[in-house]
Amino acid sequence: MGHRGIASQGALIVAVLVAALAPAHVAGQSAAPAADGWTASMTPWGDPDLQGIWNFGTITPLERPDEYGDREFLTPEEIARLNAQSDSRADVRPANAVRDVELAYNQVWWDMGSAIGRTSLIVDPPNGKLPPYTPEGRKRLEALGDGLGGERGYDSWESRSLSERCLVYRPVPVRSSGYNNNNQIVQTPGYVAMLQEQIHEVRIIPLDGRPHLGDGIRQWLGDSRGHWEGKTLVVETTNFNHKTNYQAAGGNRRVVERFTRVDADTLRYEFTVTDPTTWARSWTGEVPWQKTEGPIFEYACHEGNYGMTNLLNGARVQEKAAAGATSK
Repeated sequence: MGHRGIASQGALIVAVLVAALAPAHVAGQSAAPAADGWTASMTPWGDPDLQGIWNFGTITPLERPDEYGDREFLTPEEIARLNAQSDSRADVRPANAVRDVELAYNQVWWDMGSAIGRTSLIVDPPNGKLPPYTPEGRKRLEALGDGLGGERGYDSWESRSLSERCLVYRPVPVRSSGYNNNNQIVQTPGYVAMLQEQIHEVRIIPLDGRPHLGDGIRQWLGDSRGHWEGKTLVVETTNFNHKTNYQAAGGNRRVVERFTRVDADTLRYEFTVTDPTTWARSWTGEVPWQKTEGPIFEYACHEGNYGMTNLLNGARVQEKAAAGATSK
């Protein structure tokens, strides 16, 4: 996957779309100071101001590792140790060739974020793990072979994951990875726009109470509708394309996200996922997003995506070798 050091074309797309949706406004308004002295800013039309570039990177896993048992929080010593391990994971190239390929780059390329202090992003169920899978959900999970990628065959590009095909990298709800963990939020009266540069994904979220799209219209990132509950932006997303995959959940999932600005530099992101065809119950996760400086740089996924060609060519070489071995 390629990277280019130029201002993001996606950011320009957001600016153009938002400008077309509503008249421009300048200078925001401020609300009353909070108890800790921080003053929450408001938009000129009176909505809580969530605008900016936010980094959601974290090494905290979605599910709680078994080693932590029932513990919800890490100790300061554990946080420091995990962060140090993450910050140096690729400094020394391993002797194992497979592990060397998995690391892909040296340490300068990785920007995974740090531990948030919890043992898992999942806060409900209390054990920090996904609920039990339904028989249908378990069957899909086993067929997929992993939680986020997709089918893992080598017959053609269509049997590879959506991310490898440069179609969708950050499904809803948003999850972090090794780098490019940035989301730019822009607001206008009646709309919120969110740019996830990897892979040029822009969500335009109406706030006017309109119904969701008809069931026959399915989109990679679903169909989002938002409203305000006090200072929290609540976004409900449905109508996912059935070819999407989130921990084996596909088009049937319903996601409710909650965005709350808790101070000048922190946005609390909460998400609840429901899919009765995949899990026995809903589950909820939480992660803080941190304000960061821009601009966001372009993630040129298809440009230089020689990895796909190499994957398929490699599979053909292995097939030819296997055919030759059986013919002897």
